[in-house]
Amino acid sequence: MADDIPILDLAPLLAGEPDALERLGPQLHRAFTEVGFYFIRNHGVPAALIEEAFAAAARFHAQPLEAKLAMPFNRDNIGYLPMRGNTTRMNAVDGIKKPNGNEAVFFKRELPEDHPDRLSGRRFRGPNQWPADLPGFRETALAYAGAMEALGRRLVPIYAAALGLPHDWFEDKFREPMFTLRMTHYPHQAPTAPEDEWGLAPHADTSFMTILAQNKVPGLSIRLPDGRWIDAPALDGTFLVNGGMMLRRWTNHTFLATPHRVTNRSGQERYAIPFFMDCDYEAVMAPVPTCVTPENPPRYPPFTYLEFMNEYSGANYGDRPAAGVALQGA
Repeated sequence: MADDIPILDLAPLLAGEPDALERLGPQLHRAFTEVGFYFIRNHGVPAALIEEAFAAAARFHAQPLEAKLAMPFNRDNIGYLPMRGNTTRMNAVDGIKKPNGNEAVFFKRELPEDHPDRLSGRRFRGPNQWPADLPGFRETALAYAGAMEALGRRLVPIYAAALGLPHDWFEDKFREPMFTLRMTHYPHQAPTAPEDEWGLAPHADTSFMTILAQNKVPGLSIRLPDGRWIDAPALDGTFLVNGGMMLRRWTNHTFLATPHRVTNRSGQERYAIPFFMDCDYEAVMAPVPTCVTPENPPRYPPFTYLEFMNEYSGANYGDRPAAGVALQGA
């Protein structure tokens, strides 16, 4: 199954080789027009930090329920979402599902108390909530989020190269990217559980970029454009990266937002630490110029992160009925 998902080696990029982007761009273009996922290796993130982040996720979810409920999920999409606390509606593959069989906690960029966005109450810019009795947890979460943001920013010029744009074309749109670190716990699902009971129902992400650390406990499957579901392999020393509906919309449907799902019938507790990265809060995303042709005119008006995320969170977390975001192949 690993042969279905391209592997990009970042060593030449991190070494500053002058032609690295020209070599990586076509590989990324293939990944997003044929699969929607790719692996990266030689990424520069210390293995010890990744292990610490997984351990932090396990520590958080091992707390008593009342300790986790003291950090309630809020309008900024920050905090703790209890088991079966949401149902995948927006970007779902097969319509509304049963509530997802996972619990998760969400963190965003740590802003100072006097930051203008904090003071004005801008949505998705509120303060993180931290557990009261987990020494070192906050430091680990912030260190991991910082490493993932740095990695994501290193990847962005490859997207420009893949789209036939100047390598710095996205630079002013990712000066302070929005991001979410999600720490998820998937309890073991019984072998007798119904087929439509998911840890995470089939869906496409919303993000420009999702970076997923490799998991020793299996459970992630992706749906290729030909309709086949394959189990995503775990390759040592790699991250698995995919794009979501923001990337698909921004590229005028040139790039895929490939559906995926999670089931955990491993007999073990499963933890995941996906990192979702998007553009700046105020960046305006109009269709990428190289993705607009007479045969493929602009499909969407320009939009911002806030407009896009209001639409998504309203559908999945109950603010309002689902609005229309098309999903390829569904």
